[in-house]
Amino acid sequence: MSGYRNVVIANPCKLQYRGGYLEVRKEDDTTRIHLGEISSVVLQTNQVFVSAYLLSELAKSKVSFVVSDEKCDPVGQYLPLYGAHNTSKKIAEQLDWTEPAKKRVWQRVVRDKIAHQAALLTARAREQQGEQLRNIVPEVRSGDSTNREGHAARLYFGAMFGQDFSRDKEIPLNAALNYGYAIILSAVSREIVARGYLTQVGICHRNEYNQFNLSCDLMEPFRPIVDRVVFDNFEGDFGKNFKLLLVDVLNQGIPYKGGSYRVGSVISLYVSDCLKALNRRLSVDEIEPFGVV
Repeated sequence: MSGYRNVVIANPCKLQYRGGYLEVRKEDDTTRIHLGEISSVVLQTNQVFVSAYLLSELAKSKVSFVVSDEKCDPVGQYLPLYGAHNTSKKIAEQLDWTEPAKKRVWQRVVRDKIAHQAALLTARAREQQGEQLRNIVPEVRSGDSTNREGHAARLYFGAMFGQDFSRDKEIPLNAALNYGYAIILSAVSREIVARGYLTQVGICHRNEYNQFNLSCDLMEPFRPIVDRVVFDNFEGDFGKNFKLLLVDVLNQGIPYKGGSYRVGSVISLYVSDCLKALNRRLSVDEIEPFGVV
C-alpha cells in the first residue's frame, strides 16, 4: 500500500472528494490531501458530513475509514467490498486453507507475539519477567494447543502495568490500550482486504459475531507496539492528544530487515508473508521477523 498519512478528523466539518483529493471543509478553512498519500481516515467526532462520492473513492484507493462513537472510540470500519481484481479466487484459496497450515501459522504468530512481549519487558527494566517469557516461546506448539499465549499474557500484563492490573477493568489505561489496538486492527484489516481475502474467516479466532477474525489473528504480534507507547507516555489522562499519539503509531519506526521501517509498512509485509504461508507458497520459517523496541 502506498499511503502513509493517517488523517484524524476531530472537529465538525464536511468531507468530500474533489479531483483526486480528500477535501476537508470547515467554516473558515479548507484543506486538501491527495488520496494516494492516505493510509487511513479516523473520525473522532460525529459532527461530520461525508459524501458518498468520497466513500466510493476511498474504497477504490483502499483507504481505511474508521468511525468513532460519542466517546471518540473506534466502533466501525469502512473497507472495500472488492480489494483485489481476483477476489473470488483468493476467497476460494482462503476457504481451502488446511488445518495444519493454519495451526503452523498461528504457532508462528503466537511465538512472535510472546517474543515481542519479552523484548519489551527486558527493555523496560523487567529483565526477570522478560526471561520468563523468552523461555515460553519454544514451548508454543502447533496451534498453541497448550495455550502458552494466555499464560504469557498473565505474566506480561502484571509485569508491565502492575499486579493489580486487569484487562477486564473499565479504566482509562485499558481504554488507551483498546484504542491503540483498534488502530492496529484497522491497518491489518485493510491489508487483508486489499489482497482479496475475507477478514471474517480466521485461523484461530472463529467467533461467528466477529467480522474481523483473521485481522484479530494477524494483529497479535503488533500489540506490544501499542503497549510500549502507552507504557512510555500514559499519565492517567486519556484525552485528545493521547489519541492522536496512538493514531500516529503506524508511522513509528521499528526494526525490520536490518533497518527501520514504518509500522504500517511492516504490517503490510508481515500480513503478506502470513497469507503466503497459509497458501503454502512460503515456509512458516521464512516469515520475516520484526522488532518492537
